[in-house]
Amino acid sequence: MGKILVFAEQVNGKLKRSSQELLQAGAKSGNTVTAVIFGSHAGDVTAAAAHNGASEVHVVKDASLDAYNPELFTANIAAVIEKVQPTIILASASSTGRDLFPRVAARLGAGIASDCTELTISGDTVTATKPMYSGKCFAKAGFENTSLKIVLMRANQLPVAAADTSKSANVTEHAVVKPDLKTLIKEVVKGTSEKLDLTEANIIVSGGRGLKEAGNFKMLHDLADVLGATVGASRAVVDAGWVGHGMQVGQTGKTVAPTLYIAVGISGAIQHLAGMSGSKVIVAINNDPNAPIFQKATYGIVGDAFEIVPKLTEEFKKALHH
Repeated sequence: MGKILVFAEQVNGKLKRSSQELLQAGAKSGNTVTAVIFGSHAGDVTAAAAHNGASEVHVVKDASLDAYNPELFTANIAAVIEKVQPTIILASASSTGRDLFPRVAARLGAGIASDCTELTISGDTVTATKPMYSGKCFAKAGFENTSLKIVLMRANQLPVAAADTSKSANVTEHAVVKPDLKTLIKEVVKGTSEKLDLTEANIIVSGGRGLKEAGNFKMLHDLADVLGATVGASRAVVDAGWVGHGMQVGQTGKTVAPTLYIAVGISGAIQHLAGMSGSKVIVAINNDPNAPIFQKATYGIVGDAFEIVPKLTEEFKKALHH
């Protein structure tokens, strides 16, 4: 059987949902699953990694790994790979994963499939599916002539079952490898939002040009607060400077796959649809009955968003606070 190494990402000592997905998928395949965790909080998530399927956990507990530095991370992940000798590496296609693992693949001469939405593992054989051309078609990727296979999965694509708290894992601590760095991360300036990042959010309320002006986004934030949702936006709105780029959903923004996606005043250009078509339930609100978003929507409401959204907010308030 193969040995799977999962690059488990954590935020302030909490395992990311996307990493839970990968650990559970690895465990389901019947292979041995090893997790690798970086950062000063790494020790806080070893139990969570075990509960989600890792039988071994390798931690590099060092504050220098709290902020992503490509050279430092590459050197440290390569050192762990050398120790563990996995045949398969699973990581999230997050901004970190997408930057880090092509470097790792180049260094180790490994095969890599990125931005995948489906995964099949049977022993050492791995097949991954990835969307292409804005989701118009899907490519199946296999691996040849490589003993190490790296797959980067989009978040929210694989099921997550309840963690098994009876499971434990062997924990190995590694000293941090410090190469001569050409770049240094001095400071990471966080955005002001306390809400979940769009790629991790389970419910998203997104706004488009139909909202007419930046101030009207407050209406979406009100609805999002009631639902515990994160607010997103279309490219047109970001380009107009109404909201920051971190809120953009679409081909040149973030790819999201929440359980519920509410699109308000978004016509649904192909680039936007490419970023959110993985959502389980899509509710579209638009005054144009011919808007392309309705082709993808599970439920469509044709009408004035300025009437509908406040009413929805009131109804959700009543329904959720009983």
